[in-house]
Parts: sequence; C-alpha cells; structure tokens
Amino acid sequence: MKHKAENTLRAAIVATARTMREQGLSPGCSGNVSARTTSGFLITPSGLSYAVMEPADIVALSPDGAVAPANRTPSSEWRFHRDIYRTRADVAAIVHTHSMHATVLACAHRPIPAFHYMVAMAGGRDIPLAPYATFGSDQLSGYVVGALTRRDACLLANHGMVAVADTLTRALDLAGGVETLAEMYCKVLALGTAPVLDDAEMDVVLAKFKTYGQSPPTTR
Repeated sequence: MKHKAENTLRAAIVATARTMREQGLSPGCSGNVSARTTSGFLITPSGLSYAVMEPADIVALSPDGAVAPANRTPSSEWRFHRDIYRTRADVAAIVHTHSMHATVLACAHRPIPAFHYMVAMAGGRDIPLAPYATFGSDQLSGYVVGALTRRDACLLANHGMVAVADTLTRALDLAGGVETLAEMYCKVLALGTAPVLDDAEMDVVLAKFKTYGQSPPTTR
C-alpha cells in the first residue's frame, strides 16, 4: 500500500513539473517540485528535462536530506525543500519556479506589496523577498525559510520564486497566482507609482480569506 501511494505521488510530481513548464512558469529545466512523504520527501532530479522525466526519476530523500540508494542526483535546491518541511508542519508540497515577472521583480530586489488585495493569497500583507545567496546553498535555504515564516510564497533575489501548500495542486496554483500578481505589479510600476492598501485593510482581507471559497456540502 505504501509503495503504491509513493508511486502515485511520484507521478503527481512529474505531472506538476510538466504543467509548470507548460504554463511558462519555469523554462527549460529550471525550477523544481517536491512533496512530503511519511519517510522524508520526494523531489525532481537535477538537470533532467520535464518532457522526458518519469516517476522512477523522482528522487527520494530522508528528512535530513540523505539520498536513498540507486536514486538520481536530486535538484540542487533540495536543501531549502528539506528545511521548509522541517520548519513548516503544514506544508506537504513545494514548487520553485523561474517565472518571468516574478523573476524580474526578484532581480530588481522588489518584494510585492499590497498593491492588490489578492496579495493576501500568499498568507500576509505582502509577498516578501528573500536575500540573495548562491543557489543550492545552506545560506539560501536559511533565507527562504525566514521569508516563509508567515507566508506561503516568496521571491528569491536574483533567482525566482517559491510557493508552498498542503497539496501539489495548491502549491502550483499559488505559484501561478503569484506570477500573475507579479506581471500586474510590473505593469503598474511601468505607469509610475503603485499605491498600496494599508495594513488595516489587508488585515480585513486576510480575515475574509479564512472563509473564502467553497465549504463542504451540507447533508439534509
């Protein structure tokens, strides 16, 4: 049963990675996807095209980041995946992208402020920017974990974006939503200044987001 569940999760990671590429969120082999398991986590391999990736290519790691025997080399960013899972018990899936507009803002060292109320989709009043550090480093991991302390998405300076959630579908949807916001923000900045909503209004929005969406159907 456990083996079957892991195979299903491997296939879901591949599907998520391919959708990420198809949606233009990560060109080429850039970005990575992972999901938590009962024995650690699974992550996309390093440098392998999503077009040819198969479930068997997905790499299994222990909670401390040790690669299981007979596995491929994991994504170079496995450290921040490991450390997010260590520090965020609510997170079961992580999507890291190099999407165009989020990366443009990240390279300009611009977090995304509350220029639109939907910024609250990332869990707070803004979408923060993690400082730059070399890709794959423990330093970068520390910055990412810090930026995600009270947020579900952040930009990575001179790099890209990370989104986390309790499922792969929600993590990918959040990554797409952040990219849309980033594109909107870039276009607003091109017009001049970008007025932002104040903290009091964003607190109202965040409270409303807690009950936003579909409720489970009631039985009669």
